[in-house]
Amino acid sequence: MSKNVRVRFAPSPTGPLHIGGVRTALFNYLFAKKHGGTFVLRIEDTDQNRYVEGAENYIVESLKWCGIPFEEGPGTNEKFGPYRQSERKHLYKAYADQLIAEGKAYYAFDSAEELDAHRKDHEEKGKTFIYNWHNRLKLKNSLSLSAEEVQEKLNAGEDYVIRFKSPQDETLHLKDIIRGDIKIDTNTLDDKVLFKADGMPTYHLANIVDDHLMEITHVIRGEEWLPSLALHVMLYDAFGWEAPEFAHLPLILKPTGKGKLSKRDGDKLGFPVFPLAWKDEQTGDISRGYREDGYFPEAVVNFLAFLGWNPGTEQEIFSLEELIEAFDLEKVHKAGARFDPDKTKWFNHHYMQEQHNDDLAEQFKMVYPEELNDIDINYISMVIGLIKERATFVYDFWNLGHFFFQTPEELDEKSVKKAWKEDTPELMKELITVIDSIEDYSQEVIQNTIKGWITSKEIGFGKVMMPLRLSLVGSLQGPDVFDIMYMIGKNESIRRIDNLLNTL
Repeated sequence: MSKNVRVRFAPSPTGPLHIGGVRTALFNYLFAKKHGGTFVLRIEDTDQNRYVEGAENYIVESLKWCGIPFEEGPGTNEKFGPYRQSERKHLYKAYADQLIAEGKAYYAFDSAEELDAHRKDHEEKGKTFIYNWHNRLKLKNSLSLSAEEVQEKLNAGEDYVIRFKSPQDETLHLKDIIRGDIKIDTNTLDDKVLFKADGMPTYHLANIVDDHLMEITHVIRGEEWLPSLALHVMLYDAFGWEAPEFAHLPLILKPTGKGKLSKRDGDKLGFPVFPLAWKDEQTGDISRGYREDGYFPEAVVNFLAFLGWNPGTEQEIFSLEELIEAFDLEKVHKAGARFDPDKTKWFNHHYMQEQHNDDLAEQFKMVYPEELNDIDINYISMVIGLIKERATFVYDFWNLGHFFFQTPEELDEKSVKKAWKEDTPELMKELITVIDSIEDYSQEVIQNTIKGWITSKEIGFGKVMMPLRLSLVGSLQGPDVFDIMYMIGKNESIRRIDNLLNTL
């Protein structure tokens, strides 16, 4: 790729960043890094009515947590700044005026009530109202009014919008890296508003101007922007600018049923749809986040990469560096990608195994501060080494290994029925004597001593091992019995067998 690749992620700060937005950011980042380019963050906050306090910080923190940092953006290397559209609003009017001067856009003075009346009239006749070539000369705008009338309205400070003048009877030939060639009949397009009555540009104008001024070479965005592609290409053409290359990513679909993934799906099926937890200040509602739910950022990035992209090989586990190496926009699918909550857990389980036990011990201690407060971090780390194979999240460690830290207070009824027989008390009393006689209390010696004793008695191993596990764990779950005995120590092992005898 000869030109210097520059891509941008341009979210609106209207609430928490959806996981689909994170995937868009990720694909932009991967593409930029693959081609030695630049990943830019731009905040599109022209819609001040929907602006939410704290949303911009949330976006920045989300990207940081995921490990997909931007090289240019608000407060970072502001080469083409500012990077908030609200701070660039002085720029856009001149471009809208340029289009008017060249006859490529026009003033429209129709009120919201008048347009609403036209819509209702069309609905009653079974039609759809579109403001474009077929009716614009009948409506209240600078194409249908004389120059004097237009000037009078402007001088009087009447409200107006600026609309793009879509061409008539033309066929647009558009290219999309993912979707190939697209043909559009311009007669089906409406004359979109470029500049609003409140003095702010619409997304369409601001977006094109910013992408041009920031020298964006590739626009990689969600499928929902595909209907805007024709207008955006026509705007580049109208300004005489070279358009970037476009790629529209497939939707992320619900786990079951039709439609795109929403917060409601997550609430219903018990998984997050946001990277970080988010508190709605108006309602007080807290939405779950992948970070707070115990996911590793590497797992989130890995599963997001596979939502709509496939390397064409059997490999599923990719580090960020491997993703950059393998990523290719032409391998992104057109069809929607179905979200699979179980697969996200599968990725997290894998990354759990990759984590260092000492790091996991620190995290575990933060999740259970009261229970683990006085326990040595090295001991916690050793316990994690024995149980993490069965864990998906850090908080799973307590259920899998609480008996390493506390004497079991309850016994599982089913396990008692299975393990406790008539001759069990006598065997357990004898076992205490055997354990008490062990001087070198290592895992290997404990195992050899107890197994040797069982063999010498010529009884089935289950007769001893099941009630022994029951005494140590409170159930018939858990890792190797001899590992547990070594970890909790001789005195505690004997005490727990005693407890079992006293209880039953």
